[in-house]
Amino acid sequence: MTARKKKVKAEPASRGLDARRLAGAAPPASVQHLAARIESDGGSVLATYRDPLGSNWQIFAALPLDRVQPTPYQRNLSETHVERLTKAIEKVGRFLDPIIAVPNVDGMYWSPNGFHRLSALKALGAKSIVALVVPEPEVAHRILALNTEKAHNLRERAMEVARLAEGLAALDDRPEKEFELEFEEPSLVTLGFCYLQNGRFSGGVYHPVLKRCERFSSAKLPNALATRKAHAEKLLQLNDAVNEAVAALKAKGLESPYLKAFVVARLNPLRFSKGRTAHDFDETIDKMLAGARRFDASKIRADQVARSGGAPEES
Repeated sequence: MTARKKKVKAEPASRGLDARRLAGAAPPASVQHLAARIESDGGSVLATYRDPLGSNWQIFAALPLDRVQPTPYQRNLSETHVERLTKAIEKVGRFLDPIIAVPNVDGMYWSPNGFHRLSALKALGAKSIVALVVPEPEVAHRILALNTEKAHNLRERAMEVARLAEGLAALDDRPEKEFELEFEEPSLVTLGFCYLQNGRFSGGVYHPVLKRCERFSSAKLPNALATRKAHAEKLLQLNDAVNEAVAALKAKGLESPYLKAFVVARLNPLRFSKGRTAHDFDETIDKMLAGARRFDASKIRADQVARSGGAPEES
């Protein structure tokens, strides 16, 4: 086994700018233009400075609340989270967590990480919001991968990635593999298209299989997404066949929260394959689909299901 290389830790205070240099220089013309736009859009520039690590210019600003929108391809809004956040802000009596925003068209600003905070302030009747305004719109796509406002589960992550991929495909035809940072892993794109068609899709039971047979493509992003959508269609067909097998087990009297995971595990042709070799998607899923259609519930014993354990049907 190859020994893992230890990550080299940076020397203390070896990167970026010291505190007195963050606002000590004149900003470039592009940032000055953005500051002028913020003012003309009814906002107020509170500070213009460089970030302490990468030395990139950005603006701390107050923006009219009705000028800020969430990016259209992030996770769905959680009403429970908004209600909790609204009560917390109301109790403290202060808004202490600025959002990130990037300039968009028609005097609007997109926030890749502030959907719930925006909604909470609207619920409280606020007129404005404070934001770190980043000049480069493409940064919004990358910030989605760093969003810690609300913990992702697999469903939310996958749908967010699929929506982001579709949004980017309309703007950028670089190879899909160049979006690895934004998409995290190729299986999430495929799962996302499944969830967008079927919100009750049990992606958690298929995720381990997909991680071993999906890889980022060298095809241009629009073409790669056509392949991802075809993969999603095939995976949904497999899911229908697996659901029929689960129904047959239940009709036999077997009950367990792990029935679907049990069926998928028995169908998985990669379960005895060791190593990190990438497998072919179509070959793998076709084998599983054929196995699901041949599945014989009469040959399954209760103790086999009990021993299998595994993850619940959704994660």
